[in-house]
Amino acid sequence: MKEYKYIYGPVPSRRLGLSLGVSPIPKKTCNYSCIYCQLGRTDHMTNTRKMFYPVKEILEELDLVIRENIPFDVITIVGEGEPTLYLGLGELIREIQKRTDKPVAVITNGALLFNPQVQEDLSQADIVLPTMDAYDEESFKKISRPHGSLKYSEVIKGLEAFSEKYKGQLWIEIMLMKDINDDDTSLQKYLEMLDKIKFEKLYLNTPVRPPAESDVMAVDHERMSRAAEILGGISIDLLDSNGFHSEIKDDYEAILSIIKRHPMNQFEIEGFLEARGNKNKGKLLVKLKNDTNVASINYKGYVTFRLK
Repeated sequence: MKEYKYIYGPVPSRRLGLSLGVSPIPKKTCNYSCIYCQLGRTDHMTNTRKMFYPVKEILEELDLVIRENIPFDVITIVGEGEPTLYLGLGELIREIQKRTDKPVAVITNGALLFNPQVQEDLSQADIVLPTMDAYDEESFKKISRPHGSLKYSEVIKGLEAFSEKYKGQLWIEIMLMKDINDDDTSLQKYLEMLDKIKFEKLYLNTPVRPPAESDVMAVDHERMSRAAEILGGISIDLLDSNGFHSEIKDDYEAILSIIKRHPMNQFEIEGFLEARGNKNKGKLLVKLKNDTNVASINYKGYVTFRLK
């Protein structure tokens, strides 16, 4: 079976269950280059919305996948970059909703929520999950490393405005990192920020996969619990997730298709191969380590693989 260009998974999501992914953005095309990004540093920094791919092509692939009757809980528009940069986002959401009764979610960095057209596009989604890791201009530049045309004041006002008018489920996420934004002073600033936003859920995350910058460290459970207590959020490291899935028959090609957008550690790969009845887990892991197109990164005591 050929590898799909726009559709992937389902992959396990600790917030959404089994997520069938839709990627309308070229690899590492974003208006941020977050220090913790699991895909590595942004290759194509832009803040200009474009019709990167025809909506029709994306939907043709989705139709093929839906016909396979693969179980999934939600269709998530996210992929390999910032999905609000996709100029066809509104049409894409509308057309997906015609094809399934499952909720359509969009995971976004929220940078363009001040844009009225982006607000209109996202208003059609069932769930919008903006990440808001900064509480002022300094933390914005340090953590998000945004495109030069973006200002924190503009971004936060956009999120506040969208939260007032959006009728779906708004789930905020904050990525906490050790000695960067997990101290009580930072948490109080987040609390003040959140007080002006209307949302249904707050998720607190910490890097569980290798970040873009090697000095970024995960927050320990005790500190995450403290943050959850102060902010009234849900610590995402307490949530469970299910397994990975791919319709690609060749095991190695299936793994490559997943790690292109969603890095996998050695244990996730072993579990994926076991579920497919593969008895040569060791050989495939060695092949991945020797593949010049694959980065193997030692992080938190185990190896994680992602495409370069």
